[in-house]
Amino acid sequence: MQTELHFDKIFDEWPISDVAVVDIGIEKHINLQPVSALHTGGRHAKQTYESKVCVVELLINKLMRMEKNTGQKQKTYKIVKNAFELIYQDTEKNPAQVFVDAIQNAGPMEETIRLRFGGILVPKAVDVSSQRRVEHALRFIVQGAQKCAFKSKRSMARCLADELIAASRNAKCHSIGKKEEKERVARAAR
Repeated sequence: MQTELHFDKIFDEWPISDVAVVDIGIEKHINLQPVSALHTGGRHAKQTYESKVCVVELLINKLMRMEKNTGQKQKTYKIVKNAFELIYQDTEKNPAQVFVDAIQNAGPMEETIRLRFGGILVPKAVDVSSQRRVEHALRFIVQGAQKCAFKSKRSMARCLADELIAASRNAKCHSIGKKEEKERVARAAR
């Protein structure tokens, strides 16, 4: 008989039982149940499975897209783990809650698409799906951390922690700026 393992802590340190997702739109796309080592081996390659993957693993996968960390899952795993420890030292809050708040604040609500009428392209504002909001938020957070750490003395973990803290507080940072820029363009296209 095979027993199913259930983990209730991220990085065996931060409990997920007290983490609350306030935004009901993205609630079903933020999965905090980590598997054994936050590594599913690409079983979420189809978009329908992506909401079943732990968002911390999605963050790790997004971090692996930069040139320095391509394919180095253990390195990015340590970066995220150290960033969570730095978040706890700075805020005394559960880093998983700070991370979820950052995703909720950094995800844009609307964006633009281009429609072709005859021979001209017209921008049109549309609402963003909840899965796409999570993906955009993760991408903006990672881009902000990479931009901060590039040619800097600060470590990638420190930059990621600062970006997550600022985004969770809805303060001025790269991810919030990109979200506001996307929404501003969509407002102009209405």
